[in-house]
Amino acid sequence: MHIQFAELPVFDQDRAKAFYIDKLGCQAIADQPMGDGGWRWVELALPLAVTNLHFIRRPDDAPSAEPVLVLVDDDVEATVSALKARGVEIVTGPQEAPWEPGRTIAEFRDSEGNRMVLANR
Repeated sequence: MHIQFAELPVFDQDRAKAFYIDKLGCQAIADQPMGDGGWRWVELALPLAVTNLHFIRRPDDAPSAEPVLVLVDDDVEATVSALKARGVEIVTGPQEAPWEPGRTIAEFRDSEGNRMVLANR
């Protein structure tokens, strides 16, 4: 058993799709019309992940106060440096996780203001 997709609230699907493809290396696996109003079913695959990302409609463009997703990576410091170089807003630099001594975490925001955690394995 596994999770097929995690839903991310977005205000602008095109901007979010570009962010996840250009900044995080995702691949679009679906982009189809969905109902009325121009909304689409957009589903993206993260490299080496089983769970995909799916965009849901966000009512406004207010940034999230709490993290909406935790991404796991082998080298948090190198990934944060790469994200910075790509113009991604880093909320907190690499630091020890307060809930798990010895685990390194960092936080960043996506194009839609979603707060994300990046953690080592």
